[in-house]
Amino acid sequence: MLLGEIFELVQLVFVVAFTVFLANCVDYDILFANKFVNHTDSSKVTLPDAFLPVDECSARIRESVSVIFILIISGVFWLHRLVKFFYNICCYWEIRSFYINALKMSTADLPYFTWQEVQARIVEIQKEHQICIHKKELTELDIYHRILRFKNYMVAMVNKSLLPVRFRLPLLGDTVFYTRGLKYNFELIFFWGPGSLFENEWSLKPEYKRGGNRLELADRLSSRILWIGIANLLLCPVILIWQILYAFFSYTEVIKREPGSLGARCWSLYGRFYLRHFNELDHELMSRLSKGYKASSKYMNCFMSPLLTVVAKNVAFFAGSILAVLIALTIYDEDVLAVEHVLSSITLLGVGITVCRSFIPDKHMVFCPEQLLKVILAQIHYMPDHWQGNAHRYETRDEFAQLFQYKAVFILEELLSPVITPFILIFCLRRKSLEIIDFFRNFTVDVVGVGDTCSFAQMDVRQHGHPAWMSAGKTEASIYQQAEDGKTELSLMHFAITNPHWQPPRESTHFISLLKEKVHREAATGQQGIIAENPVFTSTHSLQSDSEPRSLIANLLIGPPSLASLHLGREGSINPVSIGVSEGASALRSLSPVSTSLHLRGSYPSARLPRQDHPAVGAGRAMTGSGTDARTISSGSSAWEGQLTSMILSEYASTEMSIHALYIHEMHKQQSRGELSRHTWHRQESDESSESVNEDMEAARNFPRSSTFPSATNSHQQGAAHHSGSQRRFDGTSDPVSGSFRVQRTPRMPMGGWSEENQIGRHHDPVPEEGTEDDLPPHIHKVT
Repeated sequence: MLLGEIFELVQLVFVVAFTVFLANCVDYDILFANKFVNHTDSSKVTLPDAFLPVDECSARIRESVSVIFILIISGVFWLHRLVKFFYNICCYWEIRSFYINALKMSTADLPYFTWQEVQARIVEIQKEHQICIHKKELTELDIYHRILRFKNYMVAMVNKSLLPVRFRLPLLGDTVFYTRGLKYNFELIFFWGPGSLFENEWSLKPEYKRGGNRLELADRLSSRILWIGIANLLLCPVILIWQILYAFFSYTEVIKREPGSLGARCWSLYGRFYLRHFNELDHELMSRLSKGYKASSKYMNCFMSPLLTVVAKNVAFFAGSILAVLIALTIYDEDVLAVEHVLSSITLLGVGITVCRSFIPDKHMVFCPEQLLKVILAQIHYMPDHWQGNAHRYETRDEFAQLFQYKAVFILEELLSPVITPFILIFCLRRKSLEIIDFFRNFTVDVVGVGDTCSFAQMDVRQHGHPAWMSAGKTEASIYQQAEDGKTELSLMHFAITNPHWQPPRESTHFISLLKEKVHREAATGQQGIIAENPVFTSTHSLQSDSEPRSLIANLLIGPPSLASLHLGREGSINPVSIGVSEGASALRSLSPVSTSLHLRGSYPSARLPRQDHPAVGAGRAMTGSGTDARTISSGSSAWEGQLTSMILSEYASTEMSIHALYIHEMHKQQSRGELSRHTWHRQESDESSESVNEDMEAARNFPRSSTFPSATNSHQQGAAHHSGSQRRFDGTSDPVSGSFRVQRTPRMPMGGWSEENQIGRHHDPVPEEGTEDDLPPHIHKVT
C-alpha cells in the first residue's frame, strides 16, 4: 500500500514531464523523415537526432503560457499528494504498531491471518485493555461501523435514489453516470471537505441534527455545491488532459497486447453501490461479485445480434485475408516491412480481427437467460422485481448493463467525467440540498463508542424493514424510512451469517427466529422422500465430496417442473432454473450446525466449529449457524491448514447466503402476487409523498409489478417509529410523560423536507421549530 503510493507520486511526475518533453522537445519532421539530417560519419538517422537541444527546448517551454499553467497546477497537486503521503505514513505506522503491540501479530505472519481472526482479537483486546473507553465490550457491528461509516451513508443514499446518478437522455434513454470523479466530489461535499456536514471522522455537526434551521442549512449546502461545481468547471481542461494522458499511457499497451480487453466487462461503480450490503467490507463485496462474474458475462453474451455476428464474420474474413498476404510477403522478404505503413497495417488488421471475434458467439452456447439470471441473483443478492420472467428482453439486458458495463464504456465515462461532473453538481445535486439535509438528520444515530452512523447500517427491521420483504408485522417504518429492494433484510442476513457470534437487536433476532421457524416448517412439508429416491440426486451427490459445501444443496435438484432446482458445480458456478419455497427451505435446513460440523470435522480434524449449544447457534442468528468463524486453527495447526479451513468455512457461508437470497426473493415474489406495488428500478423523482392516496394507486397501475416499494394501500402501516432506549435519533421528539419516542415528519420534497397538508394518517406532524440552535431534542437516547 505504501509502495503503491510512492509509485503514484513517481507516475505523476513521469506523465507530466514526459508529456511536456514530447510536446516541446522533439523535432517530429526528423522523426517522420520529412527533414534531411546531415551526418559526417553515417547516413543512418538515430533517435537522439530528433531531440531538440536543451536551450531550445527550455526556451519553448518558457514561451508557452499553457505549459507553464499546467506545470503549476500539476506541481500544486503533486505537493498535495506528497503531504497526504507523509500523513498516510504516520497512519500506517500507527496501524503497524497496533497490530504488533496490541493484537500480537507480527508483520511476517500477518498475510496468513484472516479478517475474522483480526476481528476476534480486537474484541478480546477490548475486554482486557479497554481500547475504547466509552463502552465495556465492542461488537462486530461496532468494528464494521467504524470502518464503513461513510460508505454506509453512500449505500443508503444510492438505495433511496438521493444521489443524481440516473438520467433520461434523448436517443440514449435511461442512463446511469457515476464515475470516480463524481464520487470523489460527493464525498468531498458530504464527509471530509472544508465546510462538509461532518466536523470530524465520527461526528455530524450539531446544527445538522436539528430540524429548526433546515432551510438555512440547505441554502448553505446549495451554495457550497455551486462553488465546488464552479471549481470543477475551471479545472476541467487540466483534469481532462490528465485523464486522457493517463488513460493513453495505461491502456495502449494492454489494447495492443489484448485488443479484446475493451470488450470485456466489469462491475460499474454504480453497480458496486447498488449491490453492496450495509456493513459489507470491500474484500467481501469483491469476493461476492467475482463469483457472479462468469454467469453475468454469459448472460450478456446471450444477446449477440445475428446481424452483427454475420457482419463481424465477414469483416474478420476480409481483414484476415489481407493480413495473411502481408505476413506471407514478410516471411518471403523482410524488406517488405520497410515499405511505408506495412507494419501499421499488420497491427491494425490484427486488432480489427480480434475485435470482430468478440462479436462472434460460441456456437456451443445455449440461450438460457432466465437460468443465468437466477444464477446471478444467487451471488449479487439484489435484483429489480420486473427482471424476473423478463430475462430474455433487451430492456432487462440494458438495465443489467448499467451494473455490468463494458470496460470501454468505463474508460469513456472516466474520460468524460471532468466535463460532465460540474454540470451534475450545479444543476442536479443543488436541487437536492434540502433532501440531503433531511436525510442526514433523519437517518443519523449516535452509537456509544462509535459515533454518528447511518441508521440504515443498524439493520433494524423495525425501523427500516420493508413489509414486502418478509418484515410485515415486524416493522413500523413508513415509506420514507423503508430501505428499498430488501436492503435491510438481506444485509441483516448477510452480516449474521458472516459474523455468527454477533448479537442482533431484539427485533432483528425475532425476525431471524420467525424466518427460521418458517423455513423448518416448510422444509418439513417438502418432498423429502422424492429427493431421496430420485436418481438425479443420487448421481449428483456421488460426484461430489462430502466435505464440499456444494453437496449440501444437492436436494434442490428435485422438485416439480415449476419449482426447479439449484445446482452448484465444481467450478463454483450455480446452475439454477428457479427455486421454490419448499426446495429452498429444505436446503436451508440441510445447512444445520450438526451437518456442517460433521462434514468439516470428518475432513479437517483441526477444525473447531461453534458447538450446538453455543449461544450464537442456539439463538439462530445466522438461521442455520453454519458460520464463517475463522478462529478454528488449533495451536499445532500449520498456516496452510488454517487457510484451507478458513476457505472451507467461507464457502459454506457463501453457499448459505446464496440460498438465503434466493429464498427471500422467492418469498417476496409470492407475497407480491396480487398486491399493488410500485416500480423502483426507475424510481421517479415525482414520487411525492404529498400526493393523494388515489393518485398513488392510479400511478402504481402504470408500473410493472414490483413490491419493493409498497403501494398506498399499505399506508396504514406507516405508523410512527418507536425507538428503544438504546438509540439516539435526531429526527423526532419524545413524550415527557410516557417517555416514548415519536418520530415527526412532514410531506417529502420529494424525499426529505416533510410537512403536513391535510393527510391524516399518511404523514406525521411537522418538525417543530426549536427555540435556539443550542437546544437539543429532549430525552435523547444513545446506542450502547
